[in-house]
Amino acid sequence: MTNQDALATLASGLLDGSIKVIDCTAPLGPDTPLLKLPPEIADDTPKIEIHKISEYGDRGPFWAWNWLKIGEHSGTHYDAPHHWITGKDYADGSVDTINPQYFAAPANVIDCSKEAAEDADFLLTVEHVKAWEAEHGEIKEGEWVLMRTDWDRFNTDEAAYLNADEAGPHTPGPTAEVIQYLMEEKKALGWGTQCIGTDAGAAGGFEIPFPAHNLLHKHNRYGLASLTNLDKLPAKGAILVAAPLKIVKGTGSPIRALALVAA
Repeated sequence: MTNQDALATLASGLLDGSIKVIDCTAPLGPDTPLLKLPPEIADDTPKIEIHKISEYGDRGPFWAWNWLKIGEHSGTHYDAPHHWITGKDYADGSVDTINPQYFAAPANVIDCSKEAAEDADFLLTVEHVKAWEAEHGEIKEGEWVLMRTDWDRFNTDEAAYLNADEAGPHTPGPTAEVIQYLMEEKKALGWGTQCIGTDAGAAGGFEIPFPAHNLLHKHNRYGLASLTNLDKLPAKGAILVAAPLKIVKGTGSPIRALALVAA
């Protein structure tokens, strides 16, 4: 089969429904949960605002449109290397300079939903990933690795989604060793989660603080956060499309994350 034949097969599958498009994106609006950081060291992204310009009235009789106030890292979003100090010097590290070839790639979905339901602070280890590979197949260079926790079930309630107490937030995520393994040995394209950020809630206290951010962007790779519907994706075989807005010097962007799966 030629590449053109492969594209024709894909096109036919999209038209006849044998390839489904799964929306992996949370709704984006004033009630979208946003990350909360310690006020002594950081300013938070303001709440999303949607303002009406006109709606079929005197100031636009035939059209409706709005203007938005929104942070780059709001809702289901893409982290570019320039989001973190370890990736600040890459010439192609902002969303407007990343090669668009990287916006669509195969996805490996590691199901940690049972563990996350039992322990909100569950951490994915290299041993977990290697056991998953032994069962489902090797993670290949240039592929996404997604951690399924079904945490998206909380994303209409900011308090439940952040799950914070006096000790800090409690959400599942990766160990530093997992990100090192995926970046240095597997050479993955990037890492994605269903939580509000790519790191575990407790990651600020790790030996390598915030290792997903620190190590992904050190390797000029990408993060996805607040993904949804990973339970509808197979462990292997889906194609994930995650394209950020082309914001000039943007450190990230809200996205419409879409997965192509066989029906």
